[in-house]
Amino acid sequence: MYARRVVLDGGNTRALCGGCCATPEFICACILRYNSRLPVTRQLGLFSMLGLWALLTLIGVFFAVWKGYGGHEFAATLTSFAFLFLVMLLFAARGAETILATRLGAGAAYLLGAALFLVYLIYALGTNTFTLGRAATAAVLVFVPLAVAASAERKPAGTWQDFAIIVGIWVAVKPFPNHWGFSMSHWLWPFPGGQLAYAMTVLLCLNVSLAAFVLLRHTDGIGYSIGWGRNWGFFILASFLAFACIAMPLGTGMRFIQWAPRWGEWESLPLTALAILFFTAWPEEFLFRGLLQNVLSRASKSEIVGWWTASVLFGFSHITNLGFPNWRYVALASIAGIFYGWTWRRTGSIFASAIVHAAVDTTWHFLFRTL
Repeated sequence: MYARRVVLDGGNTRALCGGCCATPEFICACILRYNSRLPVTRQLGLFSMLGLWALLTLIGVFFAVWKGYGGHEFAATLTSFAFLFLVMLLFAARGAETILATRLGAGAAYLLGAALFLVYLIYALGTNTFTLGRAATAAVLVFVPLAVAASAERKPAGTWQDFAIIVGIWVAVKPFPNHWGFSMSHWLWPFPGGQLAYAMTVLLCLNVSLAAFVLLRHTDGIGYSIGWGRNWGFFILASFLAFACIAMPLGTGMRFIQWAPRWGEWESLPLTALAILFFTAWPEEFLFRGLLQNVLSRASKSEIVGWWTASVLFGFSHITNLGFPNWRYVALASIAGIFYGWTWRRTGSIFASAIVHAAVDTTWHFLFRTL
């Protein structure tokens, strides 16, 4: 399921096309997909992605203004958020990865890293929360993963550097419980009242991961795209329903969840679902499916090993949620990871697995109470 470059130099394109191709060879070469099992995807282009970014950002601005935010602190926060969100979406646009990698090479990764650090400084100075400690921490979050990735730039996927970056990114994002009640995310992004701390940390770390794995490591097969392909609706719905049939009786039987629909909160469903999709499901699918499952499959030379190992690790990554150790959460998250991983394998896109992930989390939020 990994993207691979096909070079046709006097080769038999009719054989590659199953003998049914009557078009010239160069046209046949162009329509060969990286995996013939995957559906043809209608991927959003650059201008469509810019429009999506503008629409979602504008919705966020209206919501923030409605909540009463304003002033130079809000402007600095909005500027930082908008840039980080823009990078996250632009990399999913059709051809964006190729344009950046071929025109700028490794320099694009360092340029993006410098821009990310500058964006954090804009936030910190604009919100009057700048300290040398915070600036140094932001610099470490940005430049250390890039340095580690650069040390393995020409090596195949599956090096210790790849796994070190993935673990480091998760540790930076994950709020670990401690006796002091310290949260790096809330310390790094204190305005406004820490409400955007998790989202901003996720966006920053996701951007750094894109620079490291897409621009420096040139990792194939991530599936970082927003689009739609043939039969995706079936794969997404089948994965969601199959997991629901397992998770609902198992979760209630383990006394982990309880049926408790929030009928009075349904007006917030659209915004909540969007927030879950872009700030929880999308980043986690990128990290655990596009990167971890992908790299594990390459290192082990087995898609099954990569799929199941990544699913179990996905489950264990939730062990600190709602109290440590939360084995019930680990069990259900591991099972969920199996279905998310299956969706990613069938579609070749983290967008499809993120939709399933977001549907599960949104359903859980509105229909069930965690015990």
